[in-house]
Amino acid sequence: MTIKINLNADMAEGFGAYNIGDDSGILKIIGSANIACGFHAGDPRTMHRVINEAKQNGVTIGVHPGFNDLWGFGRRRIDMRPDDLEYMVAYQIGALQAMATYSDVKVTHLKPHGALNNMAAENSEYALAIGRAIKTVDPSIIYVALAGSEMEKAGRKLGLPVAIEGFCDRQYDDDGNLTSRKISGSVLKDPAAATRQVIDMVVNNTITSRNGKKIPCKVHSLCVHGDEPTGVAVARAVRESLEKAGVKLVPLTEMSLD
Repeated sequence: MTIKINLNADMAEGFGAYNIGDDSGILKIIGSANIACGFHAGDPRTMHRVINEAKQNGVTIGVHPGFNDLWGFGRRRIDMRPDDLEYMVAYQIGALQAMATYSDVKVTHLKPHGALNNMAAENSEYALAIGRAIKTVDPSIIYVALAGSEMEKAGRKLGLPVAIEGFCDRQYDDDGNLTSRKISGSVLKDPAAATRQVIDMVVNNTITSRNGKKIPCKVHSLCVHGDEPTGVAVARAVRESLEKAGVKLVPLTEMSLD
């Protein structure tokens, strides 16, 4: 039986006159794009451009909501009331849905960005707030969640479709959460190192932590960070290695989310 996997990337993270990452290059490699919606990065014109290019490349689009933190690129932790967080996420879903109508495409998934993703992985109230926003706006949207996280639990509790995500270019701690970016080496910039991690995840269903602990995990989607200068090289190496291993890369909508 052929193994299928989705490759996604965080995109449209430029703002105004500033471009972040090679969106056009990555769109030729991935199957699904997570589009910044103006809070941690992005703006309407950038969103419109990347959505159009995604459609041209047969790439599905999803919401990439973050904290209202342009200065910190959404990587600073912010304490919020769960209902405020819920409405903030719903607002960003609506923003992407509005821009998607210009290209006549559907928003298929949602993956939180940066500190919001890290906090929701650990905090059930945050995870449920994001899930309620999805369920209220469009319950068919796939909740992309770190394996074993509070987001995975929240998505299943709310009856949402859930996709388990692994990371090509990030190290893991022994508890299965991502290693803090404050720690040297937490971002994998070497395509060969990222490839070894990905093959282990997809073929062997195992995540190896930075300390060598083996964590059983079946993932549906793999993320590469488009804002990293090495993003395109890592994405290309990962795709080539997976195809050589006989793995079929597909959009997230074509994955069996069991």
